[in-house]
Amino acid sequence: MSPVATIKASAPAKVNLTLHVTGQREDGYHLLDSLVVFANVADQLGATVAPDLSITVNGPFSAGVPTDQTNLMIRAAEALRQVRGVKQGASLTLEKHLPHAAGIGSGSSDAAATLAMLAELWSVAPLPATAPEVVALGADVPVCVGGPAPVRMSGIGDVLSPVPALPRCALVLVRPPVDVPTGPVFEGLATKEGSSMTAMPEGLDFDGFARWLAAQRNDLQAPAEAIAPLISQAITKLQSLPDVAVAGMSGSGATCFALIKDMATARRVARIMQVAHMDWWVAPAEVL
Repeated sequence: MSPVATIKASAPAKVNLTLHVTGQREDGYHLLDSLVVFANVADQLGATVAPDLSITVNGPFSAGVPTDQTNLMIRAAEALRQVRGVKQGASLTLEKHLPHAAGIGSGSSDAAATLAMLAELWSVAPLPATAPEVVALGADVPVCVGGPAPVRMSGIGDVLSPVPALPRCALVLVRPPVDVPTGPVFEGLATKEGSSMTAMPEGLDFDGFARWLAAQRNDLQAPAEAIAPLISQAITKLQSLPDVAVAGMSGSGATCFALIKDMATARRVARIMQVAHMDWWVAPAEVL
């Protein structure tokens, strides 16, 4: 491959439509059961062969993204380089369109896309989602490596299971301007021994899927709302709109979602939310 060739990739938002906390291991890791989907709002990445590893970050959410060895893309690149014995480096670029620390796994999705890009750039075999080096990068990285198809994620994020085909649907993602630290959210759980997600039936239409989803939970929503009441406000506002079938919170927050039947309706709902809350991040998106 030419040393000037650049590989480009999109890193889509990861949305936990459900998140059941089913236990806690002795090492402190929580056991989860979650339906994860990916949405077509994304960070944009690039990689070019270089002597060393480096990263340049720009875009509307670039503030606060580290560019040193703590950056998850750099850590992912280093992991792949070590496992595959690669001597080259890469100049990475990140155009940050997704808010970080927002419950939509943008850093993890960036890391997963980096692994795929660099496997191509360096002409080496990609790391599988279940590789220990992938799991070590964080609980959301394996599911992002396995994406973008919808998947059931369990264990500590390292057990991925297929799910029946979802009906065509769209989302409106809404993030109020609050930060919700993951640690205190987990500490605020009423119980860490919740029931698992009920199995999703085959062949659901949109209304059937909405009914199934409404019967599931995000166990982190209540403690996140206690820390950041704007999350409650966002979900209540979404639920009040007639085109919204289900509204909830993704991950540990603060991004909330509305399940919508189609993209045209999602754009209309997004406009209503954006006009009402000009300082909130609002994005209509198709489910991939």
